[in-house]
Amino acid sequence: MNRKELNPDASPQAAYGARLRSLREARGWTQDDLADRTDYSSVHISAVETGRKPPTLRFSRSADRAFGLTGSADTFEREYREIKTGNLLEGFPEYVKYEGRAAEIRLFQIGIIPGLLQTPEYARVLADSAARRGAITPEQADERVAFLAERQAALERPRLPMMLVVMDESCIHRPVGGLRVMTAQLDRLAQFAELPNTVLQIAPYGIGERRTFDFPMNLLTMSDLTVIAYAESQLRGHVERETAAVLPLLSAYHQLQAEALPQAASVAMINEARKGTP
Repeated sequence: MNRKELNPDASPQAAYGARLRSLREARGWTQDDLADRTDYSSVHISAVETGRKPPTLRFSRSADRAFGLTGSADTFEREYREIKTGNLLEGFPEYVKYEGRAAEIRLFQIGIIPGLLQTPEYARVLADSAARRGAITPEQADERVAFLAERQAALERPRLPMMLVVMDESCIHRPVGGLRVMTAQLDRLAQFAELPNTVLQIAPYGIGERRTFDFPMNLLTMSDLTVIAYAESQLRGHVERETAAVLPLLSAYHQLQAEALPQAASVAMINEARKGTP
């Protein structure tokens, strides 16, 4: 039987597979033995070990139970999540941990619909476009779409967070994915505005220099009333928790809300954009 040599330095996925094999062999288990303990086939075990198949959350949790790692600091689940978020900007995985627990979420976006408001089809077009440009791999594109779906699902909890969203007018006029995708996305925005825990505003081009941000901005208010800011450039993201740095950003957001259109006028602008979708 041929045994493929593994190179754990080739990629995080390869390191995951090499560690899986190492722990299995240290216990004297065959791939069939581990398959019996995880409810996966030996063929699947082999594919994960050699990097031919990426690990999943379910597989990782099954491996943790088999090896007795559940609840430890060095689980396969943790390694899986590191692989999954590896193509995200620096700082973003840290931000998402706070986002899922925030009592209030304030967003400002330029150029594209904020991720938490994107339809799956709109998100897929953006991810696939990045893959075609070579910025990410097709597999990473799939991970981005799945990760966004998880972020959106995390907000569906018993106590819904208050969500206040201001979008630059460019977000609704930039065509993404063609008529069907863009129409459905604009419909999704109008539906979002009807929810009891949301406020949606458009910052029109006409406010000019009174727009207080020239970059996307996320502000989270936690249950203890602390505020966390997240902003990103093309290369990296940054989470800011220091009150002295966050408060001016919060003030700027309030000023932006005052300059933006009220929600009713914003929805009317979205509906007009929908009618004129090319």
